[in-house]
Amino acid sequence: MEHTHKYLQIHPGDNVLVALQDLPKGTLIQLNNQQFPLTDPVAGKHKFSLQPLNPGDNIYMYGVLVGKADTAIPQGAAITTKNIHHAAEDFTLGQRRLNWQQPEVTKWKNKTFMGYHRADGSVGTANYWIVIPLVFCENRNVEVLKEALVDKLGYSKTKAFEADVETLVDLYRNGGAAADILEAPIEEVFTEQAAHRVFPHVDGIKFLNHDMGCGGTRLDAHSLCGLLAGYITHPNVAGATVLSLGCQHAQASILKDEIMKRDPGFNKPLIVLEQQKEGTEQQLLKKAIKQTFAGLMQANEIKRQPAPLSKLCIGLECGGSDGFSGISANPALGYVSDILVALGGSVILSEFPELCGVEQELSDRCVDEVTALKFMDLMRVYNAKAEADGSGFYANPSPGNIRDGLITDAIKSAGAAKKGGTSPVTAVLDYPERVTKPGLNLLCTPGNDVESTTAEVGSGANIVLFTTGLGTPTGNPIAPVVKLSTNSKTFSKMPDILDINCGTIIEGTETIPEAADRIMNYVIEVASGNVQPKAVLLGQDDFIPWRRGVSL
Repeated sequence: MEHTHKYLQIHPGDNVLVALQDLPKGTLIQLNNQQFPLTDPVAGKHKFSLQPLNPGDNIYMYGVLVGKADTAIPQGAAITTKNIHHAAEDFTLGQRRLNWQQPEVTKWKNKTFMGYHRADGSVGTANYWIVIPLVFCENRNVEVLKEALVDKLGYSKTKAFEADVETLVDLYRNGGAAADILEAPIEEVFTEQAAHRVFPHVDGIKFLNHDMGCGGTRLDAHSLCGLLAGYITHPNVAGATVLSLGCQHAQASILKDEIMKRDPGFNKPLIVLEQQKEGTEQQLLKKAIKQTFAGLMQANEIKRQPAPLSKLCIGLECGGSDGFSGISANPALGYVSDILVALGGSVILSEFPELCGVEQELSDRCVDEVTALKFMDLMRVYNAKAEADGSGFYANPSPGNIRDGLITDAIKSAGAAKKGGTSPVTAVLDYPERVTKPGLNLLCTPGNDVESTTAEVGSGANIVLFTTGLGTPTGNPIAPVVKLSTNSKTFSKMPDILDINCGTIIEGTETIPEAADRIMNYVIEVASGNVQPKAVLLGQDDFIPWRRGVSL
């Protein structure tokens, strides 16, 4: 990268540059013996042309095709949605490119984290009990269990702003006007885990409500059971309570088959109760409470023990991305990914709509042709379904993405793929398959933050590293989600939901390898339970299964 702290050429073959700060019209640009003024003001994170472009000319970033010019674009002009459109190279079955420059990992080889060792050889970074409805009809009963168990067992959060509402009620009852209400001081209260727990070695009870299980396709029901089986067999889960109505598509027998597929020696406590067999809701819930309590007693016997870093399975995620994502936080995660792969760990790169334009590179990195063909087929089928519904991958960038510099899907994708580093692709998984191989795994999911994060955890991620440029509060019920800001402005503005600042890379005060080391140390602390990311502290338990329709 050619880096001046004002603008950046990401790849020597690029014909557009990235503004690292707001650049006024007339700013003198100097690069590779070229010198020219900007013909437009260019906002930080946005791009401008390195050379004059004619209509139909290709636009390159990250060394790949990311768009085509719609109009004549002078040298030094801003690149916008008005003068270019999305374009990406086609892809074919190419040659295997499996050589990669492994990072130096000597200092990490003997490092360990304190985790929960499971009978199948996996290691959890947390120890949760989960309560799951097999169908949306049981959501209310799950909520009743939540009300009965959470507070009494010491898992409730402090109720932020409750005291402030009481203050407003008192003001109103004493005749306060609207102006008094609006000017009343509101104290910032950060939620904390309750101090007293009945089961100190159980991190919590999580309730995974959803709106599926019946009324959809049979494929939806099987996919849901596969996802739920992924959570039940997950290393961060000690046991589960499953509530079934009885007549729905997502049958308990399908769930049990999916559990056995993932863990043939499954021996965790599993409680499955069917309302239509049990009779009254009172009978169902009393049995569920007693059996869950007994299961929690068993889960509490498991304690943290040292584990090698190879037992980490990291989900790589991004959301609320901006024009800095692909040059700060995402490549820093890519370096972390390469470190973990070199140590024998696993990483998951998902969000297939956000791999559009880099298919050739990723398919060439697949360890064999069968794996490459599976990846290409999943990408083509997914995009074709989206096209049939009038919204191909080209429609992926959100208004926030576009406003902050990601004006085509290929620009967004080329930056998003940097999270996966440079190692070979050892496996390609279709949702909701489970990770079984160390190395870089590609998992077919939507780009939707919560659907993708939900899927990565269901496939085995025991920590998720989540980059964001605009800021997002996304979390997960059972896997800690670490938020990394792409820029210092967002990190300073939203410290309540962000954990790590990678804006230092943009500012030139830290290199990508230095940021990766900082992230690695933080990951080890989180995996050991010594640090709780903001999403965990806030109880951000987002859980959305993917219906296998078109979701970008």
